[in-house]
Amino acid sequence: MKEKEVILTVGGLKKLEDELEELKSVRRREVAERIRQAIAFGDISENSEYEDAKNEQAFIEGRILTLEKMLRNAKIIDDENLGTEVVSIGSVVLLKDLEFDDEFEYTIVGSAEADPGANKISNESPVGRAILGQPKGSVVEVAVPAGQLKYQIIDILR
Repeated sequence: MKEKEVILTVGGLKKLEDELEELKSVRRREVAERIRQAIAFGDISENSEYEDAKNEQAFIEGRILTLEKMLRNAKIIDDENLGTEVVSIGSVVLLKDLEFDDEFEYTIVGSAEADPGANKISNESPVGRAILGQPKGSVVEVAVPAGQLKYQIIDILR
């Protein structure tokens, strides 16, 4: 079974590599020290410090495995070579909500980088899927649980 390709921008790749390095070099050591200290308290069968540290260790090791898999399957999008004719992954898109006359600026990224709070939406999200491949000026309809939203693509930037 082929593993899912993880689409990343150059910045997203750097962010994941930095997180992996932090987990491997700093956080692993910190949690190992916490486990040693908890064991020093004595009986580990009723030691909440030990349980907490072991749970954190399991989380860190799981995250390391996830990051390594993501990086192994990464496809890097070079946003320096992006065109501005149609929306693609890495594009910065200015959208206008035709119902409320609001404007939004989103960067289209792969699902691993999505961060709606930072205006980075996934190519797999309803809005991302609807606008991918669309030219400037297009009006797209997005099906959401509350109904249909209409957006116009005002501008496409790199």
